[in-house]
Amino acid sequence: MNQLFPPLSRYRIILGLLLLCFASLSYARSGDPLPSWNNTAHKAAIIEFVKSVTKKGGADFVPVAERIATFDNDGTLWSEQPIAQLIFAFDRVKAEAPKHPEWKDTEPFKSVLNDDMKGVMATGEQGLMTLIMASHTGMSVEEFSQIAENWLTTAKHPKSNRLYTELVYQPMLELLSYLRANGFKTYVVSGGGIEFMRVWMEEVYGIPPEQVIGSSIKTKFELVDGKPMLMRLPELDFNDDKGGKPVAIQKFIGRKPIAAFGNSDGDLQMLQWTSANPRPHFALIVHHTDAEREVAYDRDSAIGRLDKALDEANQQGWTVVDMKQDWKRVFPFEKVK
Repeated sequence: MNQLFPPLSRYRIILGLLLLCFASLSYARSGDPLPSWNNTAHKAAIIEFVKSVTKKGGADFVPVAERIATFDNDGTLWSEQPIAQLIFAFDRVKAEAPKHPEWKDTEPFKSVLNDDMKGVMATGEQGLMTLIMASHTGMSVEEFSQIAENWLTTAKHPKSNRLYTELVYQPMLELLSYLRANGFKTYVVSGGGIEFMRVWMEEVYGIPPEQVIGSSIKTKFELVDGKPMLMRLPELDFNDDKGGKPVAIQKFIGRKPIAAFGNSDGDLQMLQWTSANPRPHFALIVHHTDAEREVAYDRDSAIGRLDKALDEANQQGWTVVDMKQDWKRVFPFEKVK
């Protein structure tokens, strides 16, 4: 974390340590690298792949330098309904509304201020982009990171009443740890805002800022009162979604992954790119099938739609994890039945 930021709350530090250590402690006690996964064919496929690419002298051995694994974030590593960063944008609009009296009569701000989610979604992608630009810009990178950090320490999911950083998937935390223990370098490649994600991912996932790739807005170097600043401008720089993901992987990693993990059509191209690797490779989709412990959705969902990617997974033989059947637990705080 940037030294300009004040120390994180004791609670978040403890939470981060617990999340990072849980998987390795469970493995040490049980000998099972993925203890929150049921013993299904999908779990066996993950373990077999890791063993095959790490066995020296084996036909499928992949050198450590090429063991790149990329993960989508929303819906793959943590809950995406609702999208945390979108709720953050709504809260920022409400906080800034007194400075903009015109917003009460202007969409999409009017719907946000009236807590009308249907109205917000009716404004489409352009409306959401307008909200992002109004709530995420006009400040320095440091100021934005501090605002995001403060929000993440207090904002809670409307259904579970838990911090958003608690709603990470325990089986995927174990998978991250398992891969890293076997020489993989793990990256997040997400459509979410890169600076928003960098605030918390190292604590929660063990993924440092330089291994977080996301959508970005343009920034400009300025001297403000004699101090060098990077100012956030109200203009999109890069959309790290769909076809943008392979482009970003090449630009920022420079190696084609041998493993990729997603949950929606927004991850399709990343999975296709990984599957084109001549090295042994592995592609996995998290299918949200558990309405009791999380949310069930796929082909018709407005958020996290899984349609084309699900069809291609069946055609290509990708691993499709059934959240209800494959996971003993979904979240770290959940008790195993």
